[in-house]
Amino acid sequence: MEDKHWTVRIHITEDGDDTRAEAVLTLEELTTQDTPEDMQAVTGRGTAHRNPVDRSVPEIGDELAASRALQDLAVRLHDLASDDIVQLAGPVDQDGSLAWERP
Repeated sequence: MEDKHWTVRIHITEDGDDTRAEAVLTLEELTTQDTPEDMQAVTGRGTAHRNPVDRSVPEIGDELAASRALQDLAVRLHDLASDDIVQLAGPVDQDGSLAWERP
């Protein structure tokens, strides 16, 4: 079995007291020519907002927004796996059809 390496890129933007992050997992190893363009990456999004009475520490906003983006990415990736399980997994009858598809 060969090792697989996935790379997640986190893009962080700041606008005043607001920080936004996008965690992007490119699915190059998992896609084929027939994979729709909008399914070639999974993106999680997260935000953070500094309370105006708190000290300005930009790293905290970055960390919060990035962690929330990664949480969102994890949920989206899990949803993709769940969809694949529903479509591709399960018991197979002798004729090759899924056992629970029969009337």
